[in-house]
Amino acid sequence: MDVRSLAASALAQNKKAIVLLGAAGAALLGFGLGYKYMRKPEKALRVGVVSQLLIHPLKSGRAVSVTKAECQKLGLKSGELEDRHWLLVNDEGNMVTARQEPRLVLVSLTFVGGQACLNGPDMEELRFSIKQPNNPIFNCRVFGADIQGRDCGDQVSDWFTRYFGAEKALRLVHFEPQMKTRRSAEMDLLFPKDQEVAYPDAAPVMLLSEASVKDLSSRLEQDVTVERFRPSIVISDCEAYDEDSWAEIQIGSVRLQRVMSCGRCVLTTVDPETGVMSRKEPLETLKNYRMCEPSEKHIYKTSPLFGQLHSVKRTGDLQDADCTTGTGLQMYTSLWLTLACFSVTDVNMHCPDY
Repeated sequence: MDVRSLAASALAQNKKAIVLLGAAGAALLGFGLGYKYMRKPEKALRVGVVSQLLIHPLKSGRAVSVTKAECQKLGLKSGELEDRHWLLVNDEGNMVTARQEPRLVLVSLTFVGGQACLNGPDMEELRFSIKQPNNPIFNCRVFGADIQGRDCGDQVSDWFTRYFGAEKALRLVHFEPQMKTRRSAEMDLLFPKDQEVAYPDAAPVMLLSEASVKDLSSRLEQDVTVERFRPSIVISDCEAYDEDSWAEIQIGSVRLQRVMSCGRCVLTTVDPETGVMSRKEPLETLKNYRMCEPSEKHIYKTSPLFGQLHSVKRTGDLQDADCTTGTGLQMYTSLWLTLACFSVTDVNMHCPDY
């Protein structure tokens, strides 16, 4: 074959390669453009407004209602108020909650000028320094999981021991930023592996609607309030149990992802106004209509479900409906759009318009 023939053959092969490459590129471009234009316009889907933000600084203690809060990976924070960052323990380091000491729900822990303020019925107010770096760090256990806490001192210990009339000393510990957190997945595998908490049971945020509480009250002889169920975020302007279906929600710049329902225990039978545990209602009524599906019994066992546990996908600031605008912050669900082998979820306060 002469040089001219060789050149012609090479050119023909190159043209073939160019055509094939061009066709593949066109196909990818076409798929990309098709994907772009097959996606329908997105729009916001309003599902409710934030009516209350509640921070429980002391685990099982009284809630503090705030109008603004930071939603951090470990939960809500407003100034020195940090959700479930203080814990009562016995002399063996095991947590003490209102399950063992119902009157703990009447104890308030607030903060003024760098000091913590303890208050309880028939007790004098006790103020002590938030930061006590010379106090020992204790190894504690929350539901069997190890975690640390800075001891708050003998004066605080004596206050709690006298309040409960305890035979053995009780001590208050404080979770500090440098301490190792607990991983939520160690309590329940449904949680993301990177989700961490301090002293909450498992989730940094628990969300509940006013309508769900109202519906439960309609089934009881005596009304109950949201405080009995110890949520972080309370939602209004929605239907009862709507929160069960919100896979992801956006509140302002904060993004929350539902992990699981909140299985309820005997703590719900403690009256937040009296500190008396009935061991019956509203738990028995919830068991009549709020049990899980049979396929989920390995998760929730015999616990009725009320409220939703969320992990924090994106941190930010929260406000309740009493903010300066007077209209509250809208909350949005995240719906899923499936195209071929792709799943797309919006992360900008919008959901696909079907």
